[in-house]
Amino acid sequence: MVDPDAYCQVVTTTDGRPTADRLARGAVEARVAACAQVVGPVSSVYRWKGEVETAQEWQVWFKTTTAAYPALERYLRESHTYAVPEILCLPVTAGSQSYLRWVETEVSDGQASTSR
Repeated sequence: MVDPDAYCQVVTTTDGRPTADRLARGAVEARVAACAQVVGPVSSVYRWKGEVETAQEWQVWFKTTTAAYPALERYLRESHTYAVPEILCLPVTAGSQSYLRWVETEVSDGQASTSR
């Protein structure tokens, strides 16, 4: 039985589709995520530097392991265009055993190449 606590979804937002696609592809190529889904556009309302802003953004959802999360977060911090990017790690509490095994395989096969 696969332990679902060993998996998470990580979400970030970007200012455009090309950036979202680049972050998604880069994370999968680096094997810090098994897959990434680009969703958008979404409308975001937030406070930045004392002003309430509204912007069109794109979300990227990454499927990964909790063990690989630090490497994914490092990748996002280094590759993101925002000064303060949204990087949220959400636990997986249950999931298809075969899907979770696939995530594990896709991420763990690259662990040696992602360690710094």
